[in-house]
Amino acid sequence: MDVLSLLGVILAFVAILGGNLLEGGALASLFNAPAALIVIGGTLAATILQTSWPVLKHAFSQSRWVFVRPFVSLEDGLDKVVNWSVIARKNGLLGLEGLAESEPERFVQKGLLLLVDGAESSTIRSIMEVDLDTREQRDLDSARVFEAMGGYSPTIGIIGAVMGLIQVMTNLEDPESLGSGIATAFVATIYGVALANLLFFPVANKLRGLVRERTRYEDMMIEGLIAIAEGENPKSIEIRLRGFLPW
Repeated sequence: MDVLSLLGVILAFVAILGGNLLEGGALASLFNAPAALIVIGGTLAATILQTSWPVLKHAFSQSRWVFVRPFVSLEDGLDKVVNWSVIARKNGLLGLEGLAESEPERFVQKGLLLLVDGAESSTIRSIMEVDLDTREQRDLDSARVFEAMGGYSPTIGIIGAVMGLIQVMTNLEDPESLGSGIATAFVATIYGVALANLLFFPVANKLRGLVRERTRYEDMMIEGLIAIAEGENPKSIEIRLRGFLPW
C-alpha cells in the first residue's frame, strides 16, 4: 500500500470539506446529484469517445497502481539477480530452471527461461527490450487517459454551471427553484475543477512516474540477466546494478 497516495486523497477531502466548514458552510451544500451526474457522466462520455476499449480497460485496471506498486522495489530486484548469479555460478544456468518456473513476474520469468535455454546475451536483450518498449507505451497510454479526463472535467463543470444558470433565468418567477439552480451551477464548477486537480491529473502524473520507475526496474533486470549469461561474478553484477538505484 502506498501510504503517500492514501494520505494525499485524505488530505484533499479534508482540505475541501474542512475549508467549507470553517467558512460556515454546510456539508450538504457540496453534495448535488445533478451536478455530479453532469460532470462525472460528461467526463466519462468524452473519455470513452476518444479512447479505444483495450486502452480504457487497461487504464482503469492500472489505476490501482496508485495505491499498490505493480513490481518489487529496485533493491529487492537487485538482491534477486545477485542470488541468481550465485546459483548459476555454483550449479550452472540449469540451476535456475526451478526459479524460472516459479517466478511471479512474467517479464522476468521470460528472461530467466531464455537464460536457462542458453540463449545468447544479444538475443535476450533484443527480445526483452521489445517487450519492455511495448509495455511502456501501453502503460503511458493509460496515464494519458486520466490526463484527458483532467482536461475535460473543468470544461464539463462549466457546462453544468451554465445549465444551472439557464434554469435560474427561466424560473425567475419561481423563487423556490432558484436555490437549486444556483447550487447546481456553482457545485458543478467545483466538481469539475476539484476532480481535475485533486484526482485526475495527480493520478496521471503518479502513473507516469510509476511507469518510469518500472522501466528502470526492468532495464536493471535485463542487464542483470545478460551479466549472468556472460558469466560475470556476483560481486561485479551487484556493483553494476547499483547504478540503477536512485540513491
